[in-house]
Amino acid sequence: MRRGLIVTADDFGRALPINEAVEDAHRNGILTAASLMVTGDAVADAVDRARRLPSLAVGLHVALLDARPALPPSEIPALVEADGRFGRRPLALGVSLFLDREVRRQALAEMRAQFELFRATGLPLDHVDCHHHYHLHPTVFDLLLPLACAYGAAGMRVPFEPPLPAWRAGGGGLLRRLGGLVHWRRAWRMRRRIRRAGLMVNDNMFGNHDSGAMDAALLGALLEHLPPGLSEVYAHPATGTWEPFPLPARYRATDEHRALADPELAERACRLNLRLTTFSRELARLARRGW
Repeated sequence: MRRGLIVTADDFGRALPINEAVEDAHRNGILTAASLMVTGDAVADAVDRARRLPSLAVGLHVALLDARPALPPSEIPALVEADGRFGRRPLALGVSLFLDREVRRQALAEMRAQFELFRATGLPLDHVDCHHHYHLHPTVFDLLLPLACAYGAAGMRVPFEPPLPAWRAGGGGLLRRLGGLVHWRRAWRMRRRIRRAGLMVNDNMFGNHDSGAMDAALLGALLEHLPPGLSEVYAHPATGTWEPFPLPARYRATDEHRALADPELAERACRLNLRLTTFSRELARLARRGW
């Protein structure tokens, strides 16, 4: 069976060096999609680039952590810190979301506002995912899926990385990667609900345990070890660093950019009979087959 591969850059619109890397990697390399952070400092530039690149599939990168909100902080006080930005405490926020109806109301309002900002760009909504994969939280997912459907998303990412193919490609200790299996049942349920909602969903995802280290060697190895079905590889490419609020210091964003923009990797994908694709293209392909 021919395997499908979506290659996505997260944090599109967060900073100009990310936008530059996305455009270069899509024009010259293997990148097929980008997830737009609609409250990012460089979102206007990102949207302009996306309009010049109609073959680049753009989705919404919903943020409830470590980002600027779409709504005024006074309207979502339970979600923001004293500086008006979302905090970096996923566990504390997760408990509040689960227990407190008012926190859920604020989160839903904020996510809807981010969908509205995306709609205002006029770009087709290829997919939806969350900053820091926060839609693994059951409450966030329950709020997010109806919004994705209502705003016409073609697909949604399920952030589950199968440990054995990732280990064969990247090494780094099998036991560490096996820890991701705690999310297996949760991911299976998410995938089932997304499909029942009529959206496209990936079967596998890669880049989680190797976040910030998706260089040419690792990406090339992943191409060789992709399992059957539809896989998504995501990365955080950039042409350089920026201030304020840069990526973590350990992230090798420029190495990820060089890898994604390498035409040899795109040629290797063709030699391996991989179908470089997007969520919307896959949904259309299945519709033609009567799915």
